[in-house]
Amino acid sequence: MIVIVGPTGTGKSDLSLDVAERLTTSGRAAEIVNADAMQLYRGMDIGTAKLTVPERRGIPHHLLDVLQVTDEATVARYQTEARAAISGIVSRGNVPILVGGSGLYVSAVVYDFRFPGTDTALRARLEAELTEQGPGALYTRLKAVDSVAASRIGASNGRRLVRALEVVELTGGPHTAALPDEPVYWMPAITLGLRAQRAQLTPRLDARVVGMWARGLVEEVRGLIPSGIETGVTASRAIGYAQALGQLTGSLSQAEAIQETQQITRRYARRQVSWFKRSPHTHWIDSDSPGRVDEAIARLGHPGQPAEHWATDPAS
Repeated sequence: MIVIVGPTGTGKSDLSLDVAERLTTSGRAAEIVNADAMQLYRGMDIGTAKLTVPERRGIPHHLLDVLQVTDEATVARYQTEARAAISGIVSRGNVPILVGGSGLYVSAVVYDFRFPGTDTALRARLEAELTEQGPGALYTRLKAVDSVAASRIGASNGRRLVRALEVVELTGGPHTAALPDEPVYWMPAITLGLRAQRAQLTPRLDARVVGMWARGLVEEVRGLIPSGIETGVTASRAIGYAQALGQLTGSLSQAEAIQETQQITRRYARRQVSWFKRSPHTHWIDSDSPGRVDEAIARLGHPGQPAEHWATDPAS
């Protein structure tokens, strides 16, 4: 499996297409599996920079447009579906390319993560407490029983605080959905990371947000309201979509919506960089390098060979 990661705005989708085309030319067809949580949603295209069908260059893509905006995206469900898609690609003799910037989603597929189950009654109680007391109270409780998880999640992410406390109560141990210190790979993988200097990436991200509004993000969100995006647990909080909803309801002006989206996007990119830097076996490539495709292919060794001849030691 080839894995392409990096912060938003570094060109992961373009690199995945270029690598897939090179592999096909060398005799190994490739298929792409999406690992961007928001691109799972049908109709959420502009704000997620989702490739249109013509932009996919005829290369098969998996796990795009598989959820309604009212569905809740969960890492555990995604792990099952992504691994099924990857296993299918391998069974056809093709090369799976996992692409995306949702760090936990990527890690849940690449590494041997096992997610605890859920308890409907317990979850309902914790969500009621979140509504009544706010995320700060849940953060304080989590910090007392699992300070590492509390530090990682932060004091404002109510949804993740609820899940962490649910796991603690169910298992009697710490919240375990984190990148292991010594990762065990689910299957052999080569990870390519795209990086950019903050001074270059920040203005690019700001311009990207302005472009989202220019391309019609607000109208896209308006069209999703009848489908229930306002009540979607995950979709309604997506970067850009929450702000566009605020603009439509009048709680934000357009200028405020754009500015808030830019600020959140920059923070998200920093979190992505921190997450992916944890993996010691990622081969980093400068996103603006004119030879980045050649660099990526060089890291793959001999992609025309059967997969069993590729390096199975991620450090090699």
